[in-house]
Amino acid sequence: MLLNEGEEIHGVYEVDRLLGEGAFAEVYRVKHKFLGRQAMKVFKSPSPELKEIERNLAEAVLLSKIGHPNIIRVFDAGILETDAGTRGYFTMEYVPGGTLESLWNCYRDSFVPILDTVDIIRQVCTGMAVAHSRRPPVIHRDIKPQNILIGYDVEGLRVRISDFGLAKAVNPLTLLASARGTPVFKPPECLQNMDSCAGDVWSIGVTLYLLLTDRLPFRVESRMDLSTGRCWKDKPPPAAEFNPRVDGHLESIISRSLKLNPNERYSNAMEMLEDLRRWEPSKSKHLTQSTGSIDGSKSALGSVSTPEEINPQTMATQAARLARDPSKLMEAADLLEEAIMKEPRLRERYEYQLKLWRRGIVV
Repeated sequence: MLLNEGEEIHGVYEVDRLLGEGAFAEVYRVKHKFLGRQAMKVFKSPSPELKEIERNLAEAVLLSKIGHPNIIRVFDAGILETDAGTRGYFTMEYVPGGTLESLWNCYRDSFVPILDTVDIIRQVCTGMAVAHSRRPPVIHRDIKPQNILIGYDVEGLRVRISDFGLAKAVNPLTLLASARGTPVFKPPECLQNMDSCAGDVWSIGVTLYLLLTDRLPFRVESRMDLSTGRCWKDKPPPAAEFNPRVDGHLESIISRSLKLNPNERYSNAMEMLEDLRRWEPSKSKHLTQSTGSIDGSKSALGSVSTPEEINPQTMATQAARLARDPSKLMEAADLLEEAIMKEPRLRERYEYQLKLWRRGIVV
């Protein structure tokens, strides 16, 4: 680890704990002396060269320029000294609810409720529509459940798209960029080392299909399937075969977002968003409830190891105790949000209370 728990940084940050790490960086939860909890991304690259640090911080610069409620906010950026040497870092908003992958896994043998699924994907499209509308457009290149954060604000469920580390402003002439990212969520044109706004749409479509069916739309059993294009030979089964809540309108949105030919897809996230906004739920009173997954598993993204954690109900009880101290209300709200996301059955009981806490109200 580059940072240690309890370590003080620049006199204003205190390191709380490691949240996770990838190939290029580690992410920590830190407490700002005046602004509360934030997430700090620290890059692993050991180069002391200013240009290399600036390249690492390009994501922070990009995020600060886009600025949208559905895209993670950046607060600070700079360099710091670690036991391993000088590293670049930036801080961003901390989302205690965690990732969409975590939320999806918490439903265990049930589907994520369809109203929540459509709401989440609409918000993803809303955030990406802003990025795609820039001149030249900014493409994410790695949209997947692990890079979609889910939390609560005063209005309710809110999505933040994170990890723009692979994002790139596309060539204004070709509207394309070199393809990188997670292969299982990449479109067929990635074989030609190309990406575009339509490539982001494909990734959003794969995510939508996964939430609705607990399956990936195309069978990918090896990297050979991707490199040869075998996995895209057959059309994905209709989502309604696995989830009876899926209607014809949603099927058409999935179908268009997953067209093999990018010219037949939605050309950008705004076009997909417009179709999602036209979708209306059926009159079924059970629509907000999750139905059972046919195979009763969440294995599409591989096995997930879940460390020993505090029981979500216990976390909710602890949050209620914390909320008695007005100075700790936001900390209590973070803890309650985390509990709800770990156990969706707590949502009906505590969601309204969480919204009030986010407004600074205790009843």
